[in-house]
Amino acid sequence: MSEHSNIIRARQVFDIEIEGLKAVRDSLGESFIKTIDLILDTLAKGGLVVVTGVGKNLHIAEKMSAIFASTGTRSIVLNPVQAMHGDLGMVSSRDVLIALSFSGESDEVIKLIPAIRRHGLKVVSLTGNPKSTLATLSDIHLEIPCGKEACPFGMAPTNSTTATMAMGDALAMVLIDAQKFPIEDYAMNHPAGAIGRALVMKVTDIMRTGDKLALLSPEATIMEAAVAMTKAQSGSAIVVDENKKLLGIFTDGDFRRALTDCEQSNIQTFQNSNIQSFMTASPLFVYDDVYAAELLKIFEKKKIDDLPVCDRDGKVVGLVDIQDLPKMKVL
Repeated sequence: MSEHSNIIRARQVFDIEIEGLKAVRDSLGESFIKTIDLILDTLAKGGLVVVTGVGKNLHIAEKMSAIFASTGTRSIVLNPVQAMHGDLGMVSSRDVLIALSFSGESDEVIKLIPAIRRHGLKVVSLTGNPKSTLATLSDIHLEIPCGKEACPFGMAPTNSTTATMAMGDALAMVLIDAQKFPIEDYAMNHPAGAIGRALVMKVTDIMRTGDKLALLSPEATIMEAAVAMTKAQSGSAIVVDENKKLLGIFTDGDFRRALTDCEQSNIQTFQNSNIQSFMTASPLFVYDDVYAAELLKIFEKKKIDDLPVCDRDGKVVGLVDIQDLPKMKVL
């Protein structure tokens, strides 16, 4: 195959899976609402969401259960083969089973259902066939009408596993809203890695203070600002009034732009000009009690490099430089 034909084939795979996702999205209805209500009732009784599948669907079950658990929906994975050899002791009548099988005819999963019933669990199935054995054995059936697989043989799980995973994500995200699951609890469940640090750390853990903070009055000159920024090793100076209330920010970019516009004969005048004429007035800022995750959103959306930090009285207490985020391992 040529490079061109490889790209064409890869795009076909994307197109098939995109269309599959659209079909599943458009199929959402009463059974989805019933599933959410059943899971909420299960959680209210202290139960777990037990997710099972075989083959590739066992991997999907692991991912689905993991995102449930990290977002406030207590969940475990049950291997259907191991379940029949003792792992059924992990479940109770308070729990609900979500069973994954695109064909709805996976022997290992079907054989598990009567045993699950004897333990008193309700069953939700995700299949591509509402008339399948698994669908008919379930209390609620969520159809995955995604169409054909992307595999040229029509067999390797591709389109179906993508769509099933997306259905799990939709359930988890709706449950976040339904349970009003707060970001603080998500942080408690996810303390490691860059995500965890961004959720646990606050602005006060990251911001520059003291000698690393260049604070100036609006009457300060351009030259004074350049000296203060150099001493602080900062790319900006924060302009404040006599009560340390935020007035503006003067960045090295502001300095370069102003210098470029200045004629050579006016350099002396430029150096002695007040920064008030060149600063950005009423700049964006962040309060000192917010989480680092909020910083990431602001930097990404606004495309800025420096962000003043104020307390709830509006007084400047620090500065966050985007260059500090990788060093703090939150970016």
